[in-house]
Amino acid sequence: MAAEAESILYKSHPSMFRNRPVGFVLSVILIPVLGLGLLILVIWWLDCLGTTLTVTTKRTTLRRGILSKKTNDVWHRDVRNIQVKQGILQRLLGVGTIGISSAGQGDVEIAVNGMPNPEKVRRFIDEHRG
Repeated sequence: MAAEAESILYKSHPSMFRNRPVGFVLSVILIPVLGLGLLILVIWWLDCLGTTLTVTTKRTTLRRGILSKKTNDVWHRDVRNIQVKQGILQRLLGVGTIGISSAGQGDVEIAVNGMPNPEKVRRFIDEHRG
């Protein structure tokens, strides 16, 4: 019997504005102050760009970093717990924090803040747990 091919169900970076709209606006306001706001926005943007959450039919992968990379995989068959945390503003803007634990670890193995559609991520993982 042939193994089922792995396909991508969800792939996204954390959202800057929707995750922290007040921080975003304050950073824009601080741009005239020695460019401080621009520096904050560039660092924040690079952090978001360097963070990718990918959910496939078999596993969830969190990749962090631009020059150096850190990758963490959790196979769906091993998922023990999925946490979705959303404050009121995050709920209104459709983002949240996702935490995934597996049977092999006592703590959250994948945790990422500001991900769009966190409940959709939870559903994809739940549908493919073995």
